[in-house]
Amino acid sequence: MPEVTARGVRFHVQLMEPDAPHCPDPPVVVFVHGLVMDNLSSFYYTIAGPVAAGGARCVLYDQRGHGRSERPPTGYGPGDAVADLFAVLDALGRRAPVVLVAHSWGGVTALKATLAHPSRVAGLVMIEGDGPSERPGWTEDILNTLELYALALDHDRLPERLLDFGWRRESRTAAGDDALVNGTSLVADIAGAAPVRPADLAAVACPVLAVYGRHSELLDAGRLLARAVPRCTLHVMEGHAHTVLREGTAGLLEVLSPWLARHAHAGAPVTEGARAMGGAV
Repeated sequence: MPEVTARGVRFHVQLMEPDAPHCPDPPVVVFVHGLVMDNLSSFYYTIAGPVAAGGARCVLYDQRGHGRSERPPTGYGPGDAVADLFAVLDALGRRAPVVLVAHSWGGVTALKATLAHPSRVAGLVMIEGDGPSERPGWTEDILNTLELYALALDHDRLPERLLDFGWRRESRTAAGDDALVNGTSLVADIAGAAPVRPADLAAVACPVLAVYGRHSELLDAGRLLARAVPRCTLHVMEGHAHTVLREGTAGLLEVLSPWLARHAHAGAPVTEGARAMGGAV
């Protein structure tokens, strides 16, 4: 379980090498997780292993304040998250283009990273990814969820109550969440975050795979990606809401694995085809 220090913050990193590299210089796939109740384990126990088995070098890291990474009091906006991402890759000596695989709020980081440094991103996968939006108040839902959770952690003494039930691991997790949402600038930084607008999405030059649940509140973000990004494929998973990564792992891999085989290498030719998969969008 290596650690790297980047931008003055200690990050917990997991590296997964391909079992049998399919080429002398295998592609690098970097996983970017979501907010607060999320960390690199969401990928480690779902799709990262199969992606490595498919021939990619996988980089997983806990974003600042999450998992086993250091929790500074500030720096939780998208700009800092993008800077952290590339600083971690620099610390690992990985400056060649990579594929970014993002989940939930991690999509904001990955999408803005793609726009900020297009030469360093060979492809982008948005799994229930947030970030693209045409509507005002686009962070309202997530802020409401975080504020209710922050209140429960503080007022209801959730970590202590979990410990009273003997749930030690859950208590430690809740205590970390409490320190993050009630002890840092995270909520304020998210409130000040700007979405990625359609005009900006048109500048995304790399191939993009967008995977969203049919019943997800974020499906409109996927549809916007499909409309505005020139090389985007949208796959809608039936029977899922915001549960694609955790509960739809097998179906997700059926879409992700062939897409990575076509697009993971920098400069790989684009496969022409339908912009939407998995039924009407």
